[in-house]
Amino acid sequence: QPHRCGECGRAFGLRSALARHQRAHGEERPFACGECGQAFALRSNLALHRRTHAGERPYRCGECGKAFGMSSTLVRHQRIHTGEKPYGCGECGRAFVRSAHLEQHRRTH
Repeated sequence: QPHRCGECGRAFGLRSALARHQRAHGEERPFACGECGQAFALRSNLALHRRTHAGERPYRCGECGKAFGMSSTLVRHQRIHTGEKPYGCGECGRAFVRSAHLEQHRRTH
């Protein structure tokens, strides 16, 4: 059964993956970018961020050709083409493309 983050609702198959994810919600961000100073809770997120400075965009949309530095950004972009809105409000049923938009919406109830 999935392990769900109490902060954002994201689910993980492994408890260790949830624990790693939850560090991103914390205040501590020990991994700083040497180029711009932006700091991250996870070393892997810093590595992904560095692609922005290098201009690397290895993930390309098969529908429109737009390229992205992170696979998760490509997946989110593809929802423009599919119309998928996977984050639904349990209270009113309204659905959103991004989990952050759902969280913002929940504050209106």
